[in-house]
This record gives sequence, C-alpha cells and structure tokens, in this order.
Amino acid sequence: MVELRTSLTDDERDMLGKLNAKHHKTAARDRMLDAYFEGAQRLKHIGLAVPEELRMFELVANWPGMYVRELARRGKIKAIYRPGRDMSDTEMQEAFTSNNLAAQVSLLTQEARIFGRCFGVVGTNDEDAERPLITIEAAQQISVLVDRGRRRLAAGFRQFRDDNGERVGTLLLPDKTIQVVAGRGGWAIDSVGSDDGLDEHGLGRVPMVMFLNRQRLGKWHGGSEMTDLMGITDACARTLTNMAVGVETHAVPPRWALGMSKGDFVDKDGKPLPVWQSYYQSIWASQKGPKDAALGQFTATDLRNFHDTVKLYAELASSVTGLPFRYFGANSANPAAEGAIRADESRIVSNVEDFNTQIGVGLSWVMALYERFRTGEWPTPGEPISIQWRDPATPTRAEEADSIQKLNGGNPVLSREGSWDEMGWDEERKARERSYFEEEGIDPEVSRFQRELDAKRTATEQASTGELTGDNAAVLN
Repeated sequence: MVELRTSLTDDERDMLGKLNAKHHKTAARDRMLDAYFEGAQRLKHIGLAVPEELRMFELVANWPGMYVRELARRGKIKAIYRPGRDMSDTEMQEAFTSNNLAAQVSLLTQEARIFGRCFGVVGTNDEDAERPLITIEAAQQISVLVDRGRRRLAAGFRQFRDDNGERVGTLLLPDKTIQVVAGRGGWAIDSVGSDDGLDEHGLGRVPMVMFLNRQRLGKWHGGSEMTDLMGITDACARTLTNMAVGVETHAVPPRWALGMSKGDFVDKDGKPLPVWQSYYQSIWASQKGPKDAALGQFTATDLRNFHDTVKLYAELASSVTGLPFRYFGANSANPAAEGAIRADESRIVSNVEDFNTQIGVGLSWVMALYERFRTGEWPTPGEPISIQWRDPATPTRAEEADSIQKLNGGNPVLSREGSWDEMGWDEERKARERSYFEEEGIDPEVSRFQRELDAKRTATEQASTGELTGDNAAVLN
C-alpha cells in the first residue's frame, strides 16, 4: 500500500519561502501600476494648497489605460501552424478554441503591457484528458524562480485568497505540481477527500511559460509599457485639477465685499460658514445698508493657459508612446486619408509587431506543453509551432482590396487562397468559402446527365455478367 504524503519537504518549504518573498517584493509596485491603468491613482501633489474638502476637483486623464488598451486590441492571432504543414493545424486550432484563447490572448497582451509580465499555465483536464487546460494567469498572483543558466523556469507559485478568505496556492515544479494552503504553521499540502493535492506529472519542465514586456538582457522581470507615460500623466492631472479649481474660483467672476465681517456669513441656523463654502454661495446678502457695506465682482480669468499646458502634455505623451496626436483629443476638420493613417501609426504598428514576435515564441511553448499533456510526447525539437498574427495596422479596406485586386489580376502572383490570407480570413471562413465554390460548381443538368451515364455503365456491366436486374434493364431500353 502506498502511503500518501501529507506534508511538504524541507526543499519545498524553502522554495515556497523564496517565492512568497518575491511576491511581497513586487506587490506594492503591482498595485501602483494597476491604479495607473484604471486611472485611479491619487496625486501626490496638486500644485496649490487646496483644502482636503476640494479633493472632489481632482481630475485624471487616463492616458496609460488608453495606451495599453489600444496596443492590446491590435494583437489578434490568425492561425497556428505546425512545422512542414501548409495549412493551419486543426488540432492546434481546436486547442485554441476549447480554451477560449481568442479572448485570453488579448488579456495576456494587456496584462503583460501593464505589469511587464504575464504567465500561461498548462495542466491536465479531469473532465477531458484529450483537451488539457490552458490558462492565462494574473501577474499579481504569480512569482517565479528562473534558472539563468538554462534560461528556463525553475519553479512557479500562484497564490490567492478563496471565497472563504483562505490563502491557497499552487506550487509548480519541473516534475510535480502541489496544491497548498496557508495555515498557522505556514504552507501545507491542501488535500481534499481522495485528492491528495499532488500531481506527479514528470514533465521535466515547469508547466508554465512567462511572457515578458520590454525585457532586457540579464533581467527576468520585464517592464511596464506605461512607465514613460506615468510622469506625464501625473503632471497633466495636476494641471487639470488646478484648472478645475480655477473654474470655480476664477472662471466664475470673483466677488468682493467691503464693510462685512465673518459674522455676516452664517447659515440658516445662524452657524458660521467655512470661508470656502461662503465663497461658493451664488448670492450674497447683508442686513447692512448701502452706506455700511458694498458688494461687487472682478472680471473673470481666462483659463487658456491651462488649455495650452494640457495640449503640451498631450504632445509629449504622443511623442513617448508613438500614438498619433489625435488619440489625445486633437481633432481636425478633415479626417486623415488612408495612407496618412498608416504613416501616422507606423510606430505603434512596429511596437505591436515586435511584441507579437516575442509573445508568439511563448505561445508556441505553451502549445508544445499542451501537446505533451495530450499525447505524452514532446513535439519534434528544433521545429517550433508557428503563430500567425493579423495585421496590427488600422484596416483600410479600399486600399487593401485595390492592392489585392491588382496583385490577383492580369498576371496573378497570388492564388485564390493566398488572397484570402492577405485579407486576414481565418480557417473557418476559408472552409466556408471552399464549400460555396463547390456548390457553385454543381450544375443540376450536368449532375442528372452524370447520374444517367453512371446507371447505363452499371447496367452494361451487369448485362455482360448475366446479373442484369429489371430496373437496370429499363435503363438500357
């Protein structure tokens, strides 16, 4: 009888300690990056000595979130190919569809751009062994140890709180995966009923792939795509906040009062009003006569200096991100032409293409892990699975169709299906078009003539062998 293990080894506890320490080390910065992406960061300084009561005027332009979302929406997978095959691989495509990776890859791109890293995990599927599970995991929940010599993961740890508030986690090692739970004595194996919380898969690899953004040589933590934009966003937010306060204190004509004291500024119950609240009252009144008190207002202040400053920050943001200036609210009377749009977006298109190349390598590793779990064998070494991406440039249908028509007319350089590839059609759409062409090629009269010819041929063969039936004899008459 094999005795089930119920406790962690010393090496596993040591590994968990290191991974947990890395998690806490990055937690504070991850929270800050998440706040910038959501546009929820608080300003450290709002320029003027504004009372706490005026925090309601704090205004943030969420440029980091807009920038990351714009990059993420341009990264869409078109097809997955095995080495040596001309057509998209149906098994890989099935894995892609069954794990909803069309939506998950977009989240992977977004999270990697925000936090500088994201993770893909492959595991067994208890409900369907033929379709292993592929999940994209949040960077805030994952910490890893990297074997720098082999340039691969040595261990990974995912931890979170469940609905009951308990800290639970998954320790991923090269030959096993362990479910753990945090208790008073530290981490322990989380065994429930017949599930001992231990999966001895024997892969020899950690079933996790790390995706890094802005990776540098010798560093394995990546960098946020928002880093260059955060300081400019803060500066613009301070200007917007000061402007919001200025709208209330200067854009509305400032008022003055002579011959009045604090005792004149009271509410309906006779209690003194704060100075700032008294200032915002739309009507001032006093029981003093015209000889004792005087009220008036100054000329309103022009706030165009704030407008020009915000425009300057938008130009700086455009320069560091590569986003066209129109993305920051600069509108022109005439829309940009198709060619101008592509030229204007050349930097972000190159950014997305470079990122897709890196992410594509990681996704090919994920699919290799999927095949290992599904078949028990690794794909052929040196022949990576290929990921094809859609064109990240803004679609300009007229220009694209005109180009394809010229390439496919006269002396064609593209086949029919090559044209479909250029148009970005996926395998399902191409299969549907093939069936349409087959149906169009069927002529009812030709089909009837073919059936009659086949029937006569069959009857002739039967007559020569003496096996002619009545129905077929009628065909010969």
